[in-house]
Amino acid sequence: MDVKASGKYMRISPQKVRKIAGAVKGKPVESGLNVLKFMPQKAAGMLEKIVRSAVANADHNAELDVDALVIKNIIVNEGPMLKRFRPRARGRATRILKRTSHITVIVGEGSA
Repeated sequence: MDVKASGKYMRISPQKVRKIAGAVKGKPVESGLNVLKFMPQKAAGMLEKIVRSAVANADHNAELDVDALVIKNIIVNEGPMLKRFRPRARGRATRILKRTSHITVIVGEGSA
């Protein structure tokens, strides 16, 4: 049985999160959290929080064994973009896209 947790409208580019997600996908939850804990990136902290939420969901809702959980999949989708403008030379302006992410972590018992 698989359990999931998600974080929506996270203020970070999906590209940056996918880079970190690849490092922990398929690992046991305990070692995955340990890897995320010592990564300096902002995305690692966000992912760690969502993985912990998925583990809590598995423990409370599905009553699965927390020690046997594996991070089966991490899905990172693009959320809505905040559009901002920056003044440029000669009275022009360029658009700045502040990207958001929808992150879903799926954990389950057994191998990935």
